[in-house]
Amino acid sequence: MSPVSIFNDVIGPVMRGPSSSHCAAALRIGRLARDLMDGEIEQVLVEFDRSGSLPTTHDSQGSDMGLFGGLLGWDADDERLPNSDQALQQAGIALRIETVDVGDPHPNTYRLTLSNSSEQHSLIAISTGGGMIEVLSIDGLTLQMDGGYHETLLWLPKDAPELDLEADEVIRHSSGETTILQVKAQTFLATEVISQLRPLAAKYLAPVLPVPSRKNMQLPFDSCTAMLELDAGNHTPLWQLAIDYERHRGGIGEEEILAKMVDIVRILRKSIASGIAGTQYEDRVLHHQSGKFQDLMNAGRLLDGGALNRVLLYVTALMEVKSSMGIIVAAPTAGACAALPGAVIAMAESMQLDEMEMAKAMLAAGLIGVFISTRWTFAAEVGGCQAEGGSASCMAAAALVTLAGGTRDQAIAAASMAFQSMLGLICDPIANRVEAPCLGKNIMAASNALSCANLALADFDPLIPLDQVIDAAKAVSDRMPREHRCTSLGGLAVTPASLAIEKRLTELKISRCGSCSC
Repeated sequence: MSPVSIFNDVIGPVMRGPSSSHCAAALRIGRLARDLMDGEIEQVLVEFDRSGSLPTTHDSQGSDMGLFGGLLGWDADDERLPNSDQALQQAGIALRIETVDVGDPHPNTYRLTLSNSSEQHSLIAISTGGGMIEVLSIDGLTLQMDGGYHETLLWLPKDAPELDLEADEVIRHSSGETTILQVKAQTFLATEVISQLRPLAAKYLAPVLPVPSRKNMQLPFDSCTAMLELDAGNHTPLWQLAIDYERHRGGIGEEEILAKMVDIVRILRKSIASGIAGTQYEDRVLHHQSGKFQDLMNAGRLLDGGALNRVLLYVTALMEVKSSMGIIVAAPTAGACAALPGAVIAMAESMQLDEMEMAKAMLAAGLIGVFISTRWTFAAEVGGCQAEGGSASCMAAAALVTLAGGTRDQAIAAASMAFQSMLGLICDPIANRVEAPCLGKNIMAASNALSCANLALADFDPLIPLDQVIDAAKAVSDRMPREHRCTSLGGLAVTPASLAIEKRLTELKISRCGSCSC
């Protein structure tokens, strides 16, 4: 699979929906499935393994919304996404969702069977966290794609000769009478080349990631340890090292990287403002609360938290935007979308710093996220909320040190201390919605990041190197019960109060549309 990119895997996607692992990833899987059918879909069978996370979460956490939007060819920030189920019906696509016992090793596995009057194809894919995906097989043949390439798939006779094609990679998949030639490149294979090959069928799966993949990438480093060894006594600021990494990964220049992150900062600031102004959405656990917090803060009626109170305001505002299906940035995930940007933007505004300084801090955080994603995951279904809120706090701590003009080593120390404080955090969404205790965990992540940033600026010793902390978190997740990893089967999710809220929301949904399957 392609190496981690800050803009693919860590700070992004720009999206709507409660969960990037569910909604954004499902949408990307749906987009690839749509391409596999040339956009002509009449019937879809979706199967979820009973032992995974999706049978109990696919509806309330946005998998259905995202998958349907992807099958319709929409983008992750499309304003129509909350009504994608109705749009799918209007498009004449018959859909069936079933729970099966197949023992899928990954908890976020999508098994799709798609058909129309002339053809049928199957696709198995997984959501790996933060909106990232991996296709595991097509039509029963094992292959890999992550949505970073233009993928040309050619169905050929089993005895078709070997071909010399200009591409980043050409892979031949054969099983029995079937051979699929998978061509990964910066563009689709030319029509004239395909016509010479005379394939039985040809499919074109367009990339779904903002930073494309390419061959012969030479990354400067892929771990914190390797980065420190390379930079040694130079003590290059973390944001500058992030630019160096992304320049090699994405093949783009410093100005473009900074401009991309400034654009993301502007999206986030707009979302924060809309959250404070007030949000509404019927299918949610928590009502609009950030506006009152701002009023009390401005009136001096809250405890004096200094800049932390502004951080709390911005975190709650972003979480409310997410809950109302507004536009957010998964940084690193939708469930943990508020801690990092809320902390960075609030603190930068308190320090009267501009958007470029915010962008540099976000890049520093993005590089810390690269180390986490390369070694482990952002998916709560795999690692619990320590993978989401813990990662967000770790990244935010480094970003805040960067805002304060701290050194490279202080930023890394802050990241290590912040992550150490978040190990073991479970994922137990109340009423099967990604709202609470997610709000409290985002607040905790941001507050913890601020505390650890100040400790690092005072040169407190983190004791454990960052890479080892990440490895420790992974080891904890390996021993974490399945019920505590975003299945709504443990923790607060199964309290009587949570079940009562879920029942009330379900009844409201039925009363609105007259059907529990809408």
